[in-house]
Amino acid sequence: MKSLKPSHRERKRYLLIRGNDVSRKNIENVILEFVGVLGYAEASPNFIKSEKGRVILAINRGALDKVRASFVTSEKDIRIDKVSGSISKLSL
Repeated sequence: MKSLKPSHRERKRYLLIRGNDVSRKNIENVILEFVGVLGYAEASPNFIKSEKGRVILAINRGALDKVRASFVTSEKDIRIDKVSGSISKLSL
């Protein structure tokens, strides 16, 4: 299979998420409640690393503002600490 051209690849942003209610299920529900199924598909979240109370989440660059807004409006104790274009700049 031929690889994609760099101009056709999705640009990702990596989010460092912290809080007491951090879990895969809670993060998915927070995003789904705010942006819905279509917005969730547009963001295409991918869980990279997970430790106790901390998660690195990769999302599509175009949906960054919507995902940030979903965490701000959420009542759960989940917050975005840092956003970066590379995983190496985020530290767990």
